[in-house]
Amino acid sequence: MDRRRWCGSVLGLGFVLLGVGCERAPDDAGPILIGHFASMTGSEATWGVSTDRGVRMAVDEANAEGGVRGRRLKVITYDNQGKQQESATAVTRLITQDKVVAVLGEVASSRSIAGGQVAQRFGVPMISPSSTNPKVTEIGDMISRVCFIDPFQGYACAKFARGEPLRAQKAATLYNRAQIYSTGLNETFREHFAKLGGTITTEQAYSDGDTDFSAQLTNIRGTAPDVIFVPGYYTEVINISVQARRLGITVPLLGGDGWDAEDLKNAGAALDGCFFCNHYSHEDPRPAVQEFVRKYKALEGGRVPDGMAATGYDAARLLIDAMRRAPSLSGKDLAAAIAATKDFPGVTGVITIDAQRNARKPAVILRLQGGKPSFVTSIDPPE
Repeated sequence: MDRRRWCGSVLGLGFVLLGVGCERAPDDAGPILIGHFASMTGSEATWGVSTDRGVRMAVDEANAEGGVRGRRLKVITYDNQGKQQESATAVTRLITQDKVVAVLGEVASSRSIAGGQVAQRFGVPMISPSSTNPKVTEIGDMISRVCFIDPFQGYACAKFARGEPLRAQKAATLYNRAQIYSTGLNETFREHFAKLGGTITTEQAYSDGDTDFSAQLTNIRGTAPDVIFVPGYYTEVINISVQARRLGITVPLLGGDGWDAEDLKNAGAALDGCFFCNHYSHEDPRPAVQEFVRKYKALEGGRVPDGMAATGYDAARLLIDAMRRAPSLSGKDLAAAIAATKDFPGVTGVITIDAQRNARKPAVILRLQGGKPSFVTSIDPPE
């Protein structure tokens, strides 16, 4: 198996948490170890695999430049199988057994919270590439992220819905009541859509594992919205879009970064003319973006990098930059260097870590056609 795609298993881990709050200084010999936990298998594996590719690409580039502090970097990735408990187990193993100096992960906010609580307890810095729920960094001073957060993402989606080309007066929402990501994004979209003069006609909910959305969609159809906001994961959106079209619903669907996946092509024409908010567009003409796309395609057999690959790449590069600036690689020094990041030139935008250890930067809106996203517009955070 290609070394860039290697992932360890976290099944059958028999160890117990024996201590908390340990402040460790890494050994001066051997490679500097970085941990990554991700859904490398399971229904959302495309996110974990893409993120891991981006992380390893950044680390390989750093090693080609001589590494950090005269030492090479090495990534250890564990598969959490898309589960919260396995996330906590994976981060515990990375810290207590592998002795990593920092952790990268996860995509899903609920899994970042599970892993982040462990990292905070042990005093080891963690950077989430793309978890957008505000509660992730509220865990504590060891936890940061390189992506925008849902209050802004909800605003961006609402602003786009009210503007061109949708000009929506009425919106319905269909969200996953079991996902902290989905419920939080639904709430912020509802709030901002109303502030911008729109009307929410109905809010419909479903749960993890649901595959039949006909009852909710029938209720939505009866309220005649101009757009339907679906802040779920791509695994759900595919079924929702197909069932909506079968019920005669023709209005566009609009979603967040949880839609970002090649698998959207499995919806066929059902998602044509629909939109979602994301962290970057591979069509962005900035030289840094186009160089990233070129190098990624060369490594991955022509595959176009998605948003998760880009945020994984940025998270690893920002961590490496902080390692070079920090007075030492101890947890407190490294976390402080990450938090002090200003105007870092990321592929997903210029990244400044704010006082809450979140990244302030624009979002992009993408349009789907034939399962492929194309750039529509960029939306800046409100002042």
